[in-house]
Amino acid sequence: MTDHILVTGGTGKTGRRVVTLLQQLGHQVRIGSRRQQPGFDWTDYSTFAPALRGIDKAYIVYSPDLAVPGAKEAILAFTQAAADEGVKKLVLLSGKGEQEAEACEQIVAQSGLRYTLVRASWFSQNFSESFLMEPIMTGQVALPLPHVQIPFVDVNDIAEVVVQALIQDDYDGQTFEITGPRALTFPQVVEEIASATGRSITYHPITMEEYRNGLEKAGLPDGYAWLLGYLFEEVLANPDNQAISQDVQKVLGRPATDFSEYARQTAESGVWSHPMVSYI
Repeated sequence: MTDHILVTGGTGKTGRRVVTLLQQLGHQVRIGSRRQQPGFDWTDYSTFAPALRGIDKAYIVYSPDLAVPGAKEAILAFTQAAADEGVKKLVLLSGKGEQEAEACEQIVAQSGLRYTLVRASWFSQNFSESFLMEPIMTGQVALPLPHVQIPFVDVNDIAEVVVQALIQDDYDGQTFEITGPRALTFPQVVEEIASATGRSITYHPITMEEYRNGLEKAGLPDGYAWLLGYLFEEVLANPDNQAISQDVQKVLGRPATDFSEYARQTAESGVWSHPMVSYI
């Protein structure tokens, strides 16, 4: 059966991979973004209904993060629009260890629609497609929380789980926690990337205050700086976020992708060999 599926954040890290996988399976995919027609914008609730019209299922990726002010209101408005437009199922990308994200999960779970919740740990691809790319390229990685264990997850695993959640009715009403197969500290991650690339990359432990000061000096918008601080202090330091899950194996029938495999594949792609580009 061919479904019509809306993928919000369809050009982002998980979204674009979900789009590709769904299209390969023969589903009709609508990318939810401001540049598409109809356009979709999380800050403009009037775009929700047109984007959802004629859609059977939707993948929800809220940008920039479910923890930010206004996220709950937007998710509520989106689920109401989905119900009004006859959407049958929602799959929400949530954050592992985020209390604010869990409040948004409840909105989806209580929407009256079929749903699946996908709680993901920190993305491995943050080091190659996001804000941690620049430090890797400079060879100097200064981050707080050097002893925290993080089960980094490959976004390709997330995308595959999301696709199964969208197309398999057996996963309705379930919550999956998606992590990598082992937990690593920032020093260990930097060592893995240095080994994969053959480059000299040094990790420098700093305090949260030093990290915040660095964000301020970099001229980042206040909201972005706040979000990064929140993710480090409230999410990474949360013991719930450090637990390793077997849900990738449960859904996909294979182990989660190890960080070393992500580092090897990314190094082979040449991404870390290009001239430094700011991803902030």
